[in-house]
Amino acid sequence: MLANKKNCTILIAMLITLAGFALWHLHHIAPLGQPLALSQVSPKGRITLLPLDGRPPCRQFVINGGKIAGIEISVPPSELQDYYSLPGNTQGMREWLRHDLEDSTAAIISIDQLLHGGLLAAREKNASHSEVDSLVNYLRQLHEKHPTVPLYAFSILPRLTPQDSIDGYQERKDLVAYSRLAGKKAAGLEVDEAELMRLEKAIPSQSLSAYLAHFKENEYLNQKLIDLTKEGVLTQLVLGQDDGEAYSIPNIEKSALLGYIAASGLDSSRVFLTHGADEIALSLLAEIENHRTGYAPKVCLDCNVPETAAKIMPYMAVDMAATAREKIALLGGEETHSPAEADFILFMSVADSKEDTLKSRAPSVQRLKAYQQEGKQLALVDLSQHFTGSECLLPQLLEEDFPVSSLAAYSGWNTASNSIGTAISQASLCLAALSACDREDEAICSAYAQSAFLHGRIMEDYYYLKQDIDEVNNSLKKAGYQNTADLDLEHNYRWATTLLQKSMQAHLALYQSTAAARAPYQVKWKKGELTLALHHLKIDVSFPWPRTFEINLMAYPELYRLP
Repeated sequence: MLANKKNCTILIAMLITLAGFALWHLHHIAPLGQPLALSQVSPKGRITLLPLDGRPPCRQFVINGGKIAGIEISVPPSELQDYYSLPGNTQGMREWLRHDLEDSTAAIISIDQLLHGGLLAAREKNASHSEVDSLVNYLRQLHEKHPTVPLYAFSILPRLTPQDSIDGYQERKDLVAYSRLAGKKAAGLEVDEAELMRLEKAIPSQSLSAYLAHFKENEYLNQKLIDLTKEGVLTQLVLGQDDGEAYSIPNIEKSALLGYIAASGLDSSRVFLTHGADEIALSLLAEIENHRTGYAPKVCLDCNVPETAAKIMPYMAVDMAATAREKIALLGGEETHSPAEADFILFMSVADSKEDTLKSRAPSVQRLKAYQQEGKQLALVDLSQHFTGSECLLPQLLEEDFPVSSLAAYSGWNTASNSIGTAISQASLCLAALSACDREDEAICSAYAQSAFLHGRIMEDYYYLKQDIDEVNNSLKKAGYQNTADLDLEHNYRWATTLLQKSMQAHLALYQSTAAARAPYQVKWKKGELTLALHHLKIDVSFPWPRTFEINLMAYPELYRLP
């Protein structure tokens, strides 16, 4: 074990040595211009957020997005929030929400948090009809108490994967196979009926009943929420499909809900179905901001290769283009096929070493350069089929000195829906805010918050998720810690955090020393233009939960204003 730790320490030391040279180079470059001065700007509004859970994408991303828009995001105190497998305090959340709305202009509410205490708890718990009815009454009372505050609620459909309480390997495997066959049959496709019957008999009846009941009870919940939307209690309801597939029992529930929505006479402006979960609150923030500013972004889709548009990525039920169109529609935008007419271009790159699409990266960089030289705003979704850095576009951008600080968004998160939804929301928030700024100090604050969000996503989505996470996990496993999804807070969690911080700081030094990161870029706002450049970047990084799956990363750029 000690030898493995020593080898890991040597590897990180080599990275730090290289980073040291980069830092020396960085600090010996005299910046042109003056440090960007930030002033205190009064918020343009206040939105209450009840997040899906305490992870950064569900909570901190929305806070950071609010800073771009100049909107204060109010969140529950940490003592009420869920923490990994520990559910949040639902009663405390309801009391907090009732009082917090006094000073808010809108609310974004996770039903899973309000009913179960977070997403992980919702995956395991079933709510009785009486518990759902109690929640419905609470929401009616909340609306009666705050009739002028629009309530934007979102609820997540259960995923295909069985609950953790069903822990037998074979029965979990059989349940997944059964769900896929049942989904295909419900969609009118031919299936092996004998195999379907065999699986139904092989699965313990208690496990099958618990699995199916989870969807039926969730369907009852969402029907009640649709009724509340029709009543006007909820301004809008968004239903998200978590970790979906093309055919499964979750899709049977979704189909039933679509029929219920149609019978209710509600359109997508009132009830919206989308693929994904973690990014929904950020999308709703962008939608609210677009309503406030009157901004309706026109978005042009482009891909590294034509096949990317029709590609169905892991944990997705629909292809990349369909996902993008959903996310554009959710925040009130529209697709345009003309780059010249677009407010921004959503460029989606998916490289696959096994399909020989790595060669698409060089021409992709040239297309992005051409767009940038034409003054087009760019939101980049940088995905990898195998979750590896060698398939990403970012290294090529850095090598070709592309001005990455000019990007309106960068995202390369774990699933396509998360990444696409985050990128579209960030770009829309940024451009809507800048188009509505009446004063330069407001534009400067938005530009700074945009830079912090952008560089934070680059550092996490590329440097951590495509590189450092494997180094941390492999080091833990070599040292004898097998379960990286359940770290010991007193032992391997501390060591993993140390590895994380050292490795990320080394990558940060290398990144911010590149000409691509430091290249000047223009920020256009309502009444003028700013020319900015990144001089220095600081990050704080840690694990928010005792697992390595995600990190809490805050970026603090030092920007210079150029003549």
